[in-house]
Amino acid sequence: MADKLAWGIIGTGNIAKKFARGVAGSRTGRLVAVGSRSQSSADKFGDEFKVPNRHASYEALLADPQVQAVYISTPHPMHAEWSIKAAEAGKHILCEKPIGINHAETMAIVEAAHRHGVFLMEAFMYRCHPQTQVLVDLIREKRIGDVKLIQATFSFAAGMNPDSRLFSNALGGGGILDVGCYCASMARLVAGVAMGKDFADPIELKAVGMVGNTQVDEYTAAILKFPGDIIAQISTGVRLNQQNCVRIYGTLGNIFLPDPWVPVREGGTAKIVVQIEGKPVCDVLVEVPDGIYSIEADTVARNLEHGQAPAPAMSWEDTLGNMKTLDLWRAAIGLVYESEKPEHQTLPVDKRPLSVKPAAPMKYGHVPGLEKPVSRLVMGVDNQRTIAHASVMFDHFFEQGGNCFDTAYGYGTEQVLGQWVANRGIREQLVILDKGAHTPNCNPEALTRQFKESLERLKMDYVDIYMLHRDNLEIPVGEFVEVLNAHKRAGQIRAFGGSNWSLERVEAANAYALKKGLTGFTVVSNNFSLARMVDPVWGGCISASDPKSRAWFTKTQTALLPWSSQARGFFTERAHPENNSDAEMVRCWYSADNWRRRERVVELAKKRNALPITVALAYVLCQPFPTFPLIGPRVLSETRTSLPALNLALSAQELKWLNLEE
Repeated sequence: MADKLAWGIIGTGNIAKKFARGVAGSRTGRLVAVGSRSQSSADKFGDEFKVPNRHASYEALLADPQVQAVYISTPHPMHAEWSIKAAEAGKHILCEKPIGINHAETMAIVEAAHRHGVFLMEAFMYRCHPQTQVLVDLIREKRIGDVKLIQATFSFAAGMNPDSRLFSNALGGGGILDVGCYCASMARLVAGVAMGKDFADPIELKAVGMVGNTQVDEYTAAILKFPGDIIAQISTGVRLNQQNCVRIYGTLGNIFLPDPWVPVREGGTAKIVVQIEGKPVCDVLVEVPDGIYSIEADTVARNLEHGQAPAPAMSWEDTLGNMKTLDLWRAAIGLVYESEKPEHQTLPVDKRPLSVKPAAPMKYGHVPGLEKPVSRLVMGVDNQRTIAHASVMFDHFFEQGGNCFDTAYGYGTEQVLGQWVANRGIREQLVILDKGAHTPNCNPEALTRQFKESLERLKMDYVDIYMLHRDNLEIPVGEFVEVLNAHKRAGQIRAFGGSNWSLERVEAANAYALKKGLTGFTVVSNNFSLARMVDPVWGGCISASDPKSRAWFTKTQTALLPWSSQARGFFTERAHPENNSDAEMVRCWYSADNWRRRERVVELAKKRNALPITVALAYVLCQPFPTFPLIGPRVLSETRTSLPALNLALSAQELKWLNLEE
């Protein structure tokens, strides 16, 4: 018994009881603890399942040194908080589906598991079952030819009870998250296997649904399109009985799963029906000696050292893709949970006040005109459209020591950033960089009008750094200097500069300021990266990567806040001489000299045990003048690969070698 994995269960509901029986029947596990919100509930559960350690709080269970792995069976909105806290406590995690309310929460959970080196799996028990592996084998062998259509249904009729979690918006109720997640995961599994992968994400999703008086989806159906012209029809509900099955249609026949979700719960014979055109129906029988929850517990125990279980069990990327699909499904029918609304995003996912982590890797520099230190990496927020997703991204960056955020009048993200800052109450700890007066409205009057609106959107009375988003050569440079100084005197700007300004115009602006006794440009935000920008990403863009510009910054020590500092993914696997799928990347970055730079980055990355994208960012950070690279991560894993660049020191010789200068 001592060699078996010691489980603790968080929560004492019906699903917790099913898993407790599963652990008891497993080959690898033993149940040593249960945690509830009351001692009486923990004791009742403990008596029923002979659990030795009964805790009156979830915190106490996580502090139990006997517990090695936890099964989280709380209501949906609590999954993220306790998964993260379990990871921090060093416990391996099996979290009941859905792993979070949305993709944003899921990112935070996965990041916590990665950071603390623990196993994590979303508890889709059917994915661990032998029947699912046999299905995968049938699809992979093309038993029914090429898959073209997938139908998956999981639906039931629960009695209307507004107090039930199934009908509670506050508890993440409704069919999509409760059982529709199974259908989405099955469709993505089958489509992926049909394409030679472990799973696939839809390229299009459309849906209709019935959202009831309690503001949850009572029944709904969706159509998904996958690469390869594979179509899926999935349906779910909590107020409608449907035939819960899976049908897969291929060019040679079809497969029918009469019991896809809980096949032979306690062991027995599962059945997959295969019909090939012109041949008799074939029943593929799967003998299963163990119960489905026992199999799930054993799957966890067998894969602890890997952190994840192999397909068809749910990997981290599979779970992230499934949650993104569920987000799309809910969005298509207009279902938003109260906790996702801007005014309710008041705490991070772990439900603790936001703070910088003790071992945060961030480094800092100085920008003239600012008393605050500025993080060497700047979070670009141009791609953050929802407060739920942005909050997770911004919280993580702040926890790692990041304090500088880049937005602009034209991004459409000022409101999101401002709401997050207000929700967290950390305005004075941040350096806010805002931009305005973009072409064709690049003039002093438009600058003032837009800046006023930007402050309103941000819910702030000043920004730390303000930049002209473009230049207008028809406007005398002094007019820009005058209006920027006026806003500075009014206390609305601390420092200012230009984005995509030629260095000649910057010099002219500073000469005018010096002559008039005014403040000049102290920052510039032009493109700067190891890869040469072959063609401007946008009209009016200016790069500072050339030798002359680098010499100017070295001489003047002007702070450069470069955009596209990582060449928009050129140093990742997305770029390859034979891959022309990303037309913009091909246009802007593909060239013979850039491929040579990329080869050298890959070579140095191997020597330094780093990712190529990390080396490319370190090139920008290690210049002989102050740089504060703008990064634009869309998911937490992209932030994770950027942070190590802060501690990757490159010598002057390495900088020259990477840039083909020797």
